[in-house]
Amino acid sequence: MDFTKPVSEVMTRDLVTVLPTDKLDVVKGIFDKHAIHHIPVVRFKTLVGIISKTDLLHFTKGLIVTPSEQLEEKARLKHYAVEDIMRKGVATLDTTDRLNVALQLFLENRFHALPIMENNELVGMLTTFDIIKLLVEEDNARIKGNK
Repeated sequence: MDFTKPVSEVMTRDLVTVLPTDKLDVVKGIFDKHAIHHIPVVRFKTLVGIISKTDLLHFTKGLIVTPSEQLEEKARLKHYAVEDIMRKGVATLDTTDRLNVALQLFLENRFHALPIMENNELVGMLTTFDIIKLLVEEDNARIKGNK
């Protein structure tokens, strides 16, 4: 794997974002609908935080909700906003930063997602899943090349 490759070549560009004032039921709906685990929180194209599926699970205590508890959980998710549980002061990378920088941040901080910025605007997201996907693609290409 070429670790000097810029993150812009690997990052996900098609992002789902939320506002800090969006209610947590909106976030739950996004996590239920999309195969993602991190959502950037933006205000007027400015990144203000990130919310993860784990953050939401911690908020809901990760419990399996019984039918009698469903109304309480729905009310709680409608009452609280993204800004109540989002992570602020998020580490970011520039589109020109290299994969080795991202890997070091993942390793040292145990992050699983890094917002990618260009001219102070959110343009993508790099996740550990993106790195794994790249490794698998490169390995498959290597295997096909050896046949």
